[in-house]
This record gives sequence, C-alpha cells and structure tokens, in this order.
Amino acid sequence: MSQTITKITTHDTRFPLGPGAGSDAVHIDAVYSYAVCQLHTEGKTKGIGLAFTVGAGNELVCQAIEFLAKELVGRDLDELMAEFGEVQRKMSNHTQYRWVGPHKGVVQLALAAITNACFDLWAKERGVPLWKLLLDLNTEDTIALLDFSYIEDALTKDEARAILNSHAIDRHKRESILTENYQGYDTSIGWFNYSDQKVRDNIKKSMDAGFTSMKLKVGSPDHERDLRRAFMVRECAGDNATVMLDCNQQWQMQESIEFMMKAKGMNPYWIEEPTHPDDILGHQTLARAISPIKIACGEHVPNRIIFKNYLQSNAMHFNQVDAVRVGGISEFLVISLMSRKFNIPVVPHVGDMGQIHQHLVLFNHIAMGHEALFLEHIPHLQQHFVNPCQIVDGRYITPQDIGASSDLKCLQNQTICEVN
Repeated sequence: MSQTITKITTHDTRFPLGPGAGSDAVHIDAVYSYAVCQLHTEGKTKGIGLAFTVGAGNELVCQAIEFLAKELVGRDLDELMAEFGEVQRKMSNHTQYRWVGPHKGVVQLALAAITNACFDLWAKERGVPLWKLLLDLNTEDTIALLDFSYIEDALTKDEARAILNSHAIDRHKRESILTENYQGYDTSIGWFNYSDQKVRDNIKKSMDAGFTSMKLKVGSPDHERDLRRAFMVRECAGDNATVMLDCNQQWQMQESIEFMMKAKGMNPYWIEEPTHPDDILGHQTLARAISPIKIACGEHVPNRIIFKNYLQSNAMHFNQVDAVRVGGISEFLVISLMSRKFNIPVVPHVGDMGQIHQHLVLFNHIAMGHEALFLEHIPHLQQHFVNPCQIVDGRYITPQDIGASSDLKCLQNQTICEVN
C-alpha cells in the first residue's frame, strides 16, 4: 500500500573532520555537512534526503527545503513518483524562489535534498535498495521521473527512450557487476594540508586495502610543491597505479596550462576542476591545450543545462555530476543519459560519501551501458551512517539494505548532529 506524506522536517547536520582531512586548495577548513530533508508518513517509514555543503549556509538550505517541500504534504507517494519529472520542474521554477536561482545555489541544493528524500522513501516503501528500485522500472516509468526542459536540443525524450531500450536488450550481460562489485578510487590519500609523509603512509595503506586508483589535491601558490608531490605519489604508487590530480578550481587559465605541461611526465589520469566551473569555453580551451591529459569536472556544476553546454563544447572527458549538488537523483539520471549520448563516462563526485552514488553507478552501468570505471571513496563520515557503504579489496560491495543508504545515526537516535 502506498504511503502518504504527512510532514516535512529539516535537520542541519555538521560533522567536523580530523586535522587536514577534507582540505583542498580552496576549502581549507571544510566541515562536512548535510542539509537533510526528512519526509514523514502515517507509519514509521521516513524518507531521508541529503544535500551536501561544507558548513556555513547549511541552515539556509534547510529553510529553502521547508518552503519548497510544503506542497508535498498530503501527496500519495506512488502518484507523486509517477509524475515526478513534472513535480520537480514545478518546484525548481517556483515564481518567487526562481529569482534566487534559477536552478543553482541554495534553492537547487534544497531541491536535491527533497528529491533524494522522495527516492529514498519510495525505495523503502517498495522494500528494496535504490539500485533495484531503479532497475525494476520500465522505460516509461523512468522517463516520467525526469525533467527534460531546456535540454531537448541535446537530448529528447525519444532519444532517452532509445538509450534505455537499446541497453535493455543486453543488460543481463552487465548485471554481473552486482556480484563483482564496483571499483572505488581513494580520494583521502592526498588532502591538501597533509604532509608529504602522511601522503606516503596513506598510499601504502590504500594499496594494502586493494585500491589501485587514487587522487592528490593540488592548487598551491607554490607550483613546485604540487609538482614534487605529484611525482612523489607516482613514485610511491608505481607506474601501474591510476593517479588523478585535483585543483579544485584554484588555477587561472594560463596557470593551469603551464602546470599540466610540467606534470605530464607523471602521467596523470585526469586533472579535475582545472579552473572556474562556470568557464565552459575555458575548459574547452584547456582540453585542447593539455591533450592527451583529460579533464574531469562537474562537482560544482549545478544543473543539467550547464552540463549540456559542457558536453556540446567537448569541454570535459569525465562527468563528475553529484546527486547532492544538482537537483537530486532525478536530475542526476537525466544528466547521465545525456552524457551517455555524448559518450562521456560518468564518474560521480561523492558529496554523499558514496552512500547514494553506489546505487546510481550500478543503474548507469546496467541500464544505460555506461562503462563501470570506478567511484570515488571518501571514508571520513562512515561512522555517522546507519548503513555505511562497505569497501572490500578496493571495491564497493553492492548494498542490500532498503532505501538509498542515506539514513544518519543522529536522526535515528534523535541525538544532536549539529555544530553551531
């Protein structure tokens, strides 16, 4: 029996990290935080939706959630999800709140939390993990979840149907990923404020844990420091390891080109966020200038329209769309479909610490035919989740608990998980 949404509550949750953890060239003092949307029903089932911030402003996202989600109260869940693409379109275009967007910033983060809560509640109501909920949908049900406004010049509904239908024919061949498990890559070896020795120690621990791919934060005013550490990681990890560099938007255009020309010798798999995330043509220029080094970006791209422009401009080689940054799971899926049309791999940024995305990459691979490359792994908040993602031999174990793996212990236990 379908549930009715009876109440919405929000929670400002903040989790300080250990010394140096989470630091990059721009965010030197991050507090990993979630603006949480909690959807209540007549029963005990609650949908939990996350939007990620780094602390300050988290309370503003919670206020926006409370405003935007009002119209969900009294809605039957199955009826809501049967037309969710239209529901999301209306929420994102609210006549007042659109002015402080549109489709970006505080309002878009609120939409992410609301959307993710709806999907979590839906999976719990069906009694299945999110990945299975999505894989059990037929093509038309999937299309109904998505908002195609402003992108049909790049991806029509018919093209999306064709992608899903064509890959349904041989999806059984890709379902082996459910038992083989999805490869991870380790972001936590090389935070910006870690010492050289800590980075070396972390590389050894990471490789002992089965990881063969890892990432180093760069973007220091001292390029020689970054270059030395990049070559150090390559030496420690060995030639067979996959090593990525992440600038977190710190560099100017020419600075980015000059650095990557010097870094070519350590064979980086990609350079992530090499300049400002709104500079689509700048990324296009960079992609040409630093070839064959590839560009990964999308962590700070807030909506499908800007992703459309990146794809149309050949300005990215890896799409790092994040379901707790764009308008939630629904917009993540339509961006993944658009990326599939343009043959660009989706390797999500994990503001959720991989909890939700471990489900989404399985759907991307099985239902859309996306290559199963790897998924970012950041371990710092595992102790705060009711069902933390499980990593064995560097691979995400396919989750079996119902829902989207986004329940937080502090909400379940009604304890304080907020830092003022």
